[in-house]
Amino acid sequence: MTASMSQSLAQMVQTDYEIGDYQSSIAPRWCTGCGDTAILTAMQRLCRDEQLPPEKTVCVSGIGCASRLPHYMNAYGFHGIHGRALPIAEGIKIRRPDLSVFITTGDGDCCSIGAAHWLHAVRYNMNMTMLLHDNNVYGLTKKQASPTSPKGLSTNTTPTGASLNPLNPLTVTLGIANVSFVAQVVDWIPELLYEVLQKAYHHKGFSFIRILQRCPNFMDHHFDAWMQDPARTRILTHGDGLRLRPEMSRVYKNQETHDPRDMARALALAAMPDEVPVGILYQNPEVPCYDELRAGERPNTPALVETVLNEEFDKVGIWPAEGEA
Repeated sequence: MTASMSQSLAQMVQTDYEIGDYQSSIAPRWCTGCGDTAILTAMQRLCRDEQLPPEKTVCVSGIGCASRLPHYMNAYGFHGIHGRALPIAEGIKIRRPDLSVFITTGDGDCCSIGAAHWLHAVRYNMNMTMLLHDNNVYGLTKKQASPTSPKGLSTNTTPTGASLNPLNPLTVTLGIANVSFVAQVVDWIPELLYEVLQKAYHHKGFSFIRILQRCPNFMDHHFDAWMQDPARTRILTHGDGLRLRPEMSRVYKNQETHDPRDMARALALAAMPDEVPVGILYQNPEVPCYDELRAGERPNTPALVETVLNEEFDKVGIWPAEGEA
């Protein structure tokens, strides 16, 4: 078959994916008003706009409300154990670099039991996109303090108030060697949530997005101050980053032209006590990717896959004794 005939055949079978093609048959079971719904919509919209084949898209998660997202995506998914989403995703990506890999995790799943994996995933800088759903509380287990819970928050595990200052996922991530992309968005500005997700997907390397996400049951008014006062949200604009529509600019007037390569300013923005920076804080596409450094060491061919599978099956196979039928 000639190359032109192959191209013609490919065009005949090409599918134009709609957003419904990324919606699973399972209806989301998040609470009414949960910010996770906005994140799911942004994910499905990204897949549609980028025309990602569902069979070449993978969503990996750990445990928690956020980690149910793979169930609601019509794509490959891996619902792992608590805190282990990142090593699972790394294993998938290093063996199948052709797949688009997304990680969804919560502030407990990532920043507590999964903290060590989080640090090394940033250091490896593999070409994946991570969404940290941060509502500052353990929602699935009904309101226990998480590493990002504000000091003084009363929960089932801290009835007299949390004793420690919260961990800041932005400053932590920015301080890890080989960091290449750090952004923050909020679920109640879906336009910017989607734009940052799209920028993260196109970034070469490990994209870390912290999403401030509302929990209507256990932190129902926690983000009201920022939602009701747009001046407390600082929008980070840049020629290669976000550009607000005029309608959005009239609402969110607190804007800063920020160069995402400026690490010092990124750290200062991440540590602001009274304002929420929204946008890309840091981006460096020149950081080496671990999966590319390891590429070619053992080509992932169909013959190799068959050989490895047979070797694993042989370890547990029960064979008849010599002379038995």
